[in-house]
Amino acid sequence: MLPVAKLEALVVRRDIVEAELSAGVEGDRYIALSREFSELSPVVEAIRAYRAVQAELADLAQLLADPATDREMAALAHEEKPALEERLATLEHQLRLALLPKDAADAKNAILEIRAGTGGDEASLFAGDLYRMYERYAALQGWQIELISASDGTVGGYKEIVAEVRGPGAYARLKFESGVHRVQRVPATESGGRIHTSAATVAVLPEAEEVDLAIDESDLRIDTMRAGGAGGQHVNKTESAVRITHVPTGTVVVVQDERSQHKNRARAMAILRSRLYDDERRRLAATRAEDRKLQVGSGDRSERIRTYNFPQGRVTDHRIELTLYKLPEIIAGTALGEIIDALVADHQASLLAAEAA
Repeated sequence: MLPVAKLEALVVRRDIVEAELSAGVEGDRYIALSREFSELSPVVEAIRAYRAVQAELADLAQLLADPATDREMAALAHEEKPALEERLATLEHQLRLALLPKDAADAKNAILEIRAGTGGDEASLFAGDLYRMYERYAALQGWQIELISASDGTVGGYKEIVAEVRGPGAYARLKFESGVHRVQRVPATESGGRIHTSAATVAVLPEAEEVDLAIDESDLRIDTMRAGGAGGQHVNKTESAVRITHVPTGTVVVVQDERSQHKNRARAMAILRSRLYDDERRRLAATRAEDRKLQVGSGDRSERIRTYNFPQGRVTDHRIELTLYKLPEIIAGTALGEIIDALVADHQASLLAAEAA
């Protein structure tokens, strides 16, 4: 059974938020209430639909129990009942998912970091493939993706690339991508036609704001340097590149893409804040004894989560043992959602099982 009191509390809260918005609040309060209203509205609509179906089923049961009901009416009631019961079960499942504990970071934008791992030049090329996959997937979701910094590979791709992904649900869906992605294929750099195995590491961090994490300026060591370039008239002759070191943790961020030192520093601080915020979230999660077992993988960046096998045209996600023979569509970003949907569903199923235990 669904918790009736909790459902009623959600309906009441939505009405309160709606009334406050109608009263004409402004500024940050308006933004916060608008966000809460948009989150509560679909849940409340599902609650009302659930109650309406319950009422219809109760009416049918009363009709069937009434000896005065004629045979034709009873037959219609029997015919209608299975569809209503199925609808009720669907709505109940939706509401159980809506009542699951929320990750506070799910509403945030995401910082996407991809680094070439083992495999030399081929790993850099694969890192480039992964970035383009996420870039296309983000576009299909209606998200915006903005490059923050990149270190090009020798023959193409990237040794490292960092980008910000902005849009509703960006972190909530991309967070399952953190880990080691492995590729098996004949590299463009291989003349003998042998299949190589290479890897790239993906880290997806919730974008942290200043209110999420206070950083003491005295804990920072900030260095400026001349940004690297291809030479010629575009060589940066000023020290616009910025390296920020968070001394207590040893976390280092370097940004040199902008010609403005001020912009590079702002971007470096945003990345640093997100990394420290993510580390703190992981530390807190680790203290909750069983919680890590409920995750789809641990989100550990050293964990091998997926293999892209080009000769066989398949992609396997090892956390949920899902294999799809859609490698071209997945690497192009158009079918990546199928894997993410499966990961989200598995995660929700684990949380539901834990709630029922």
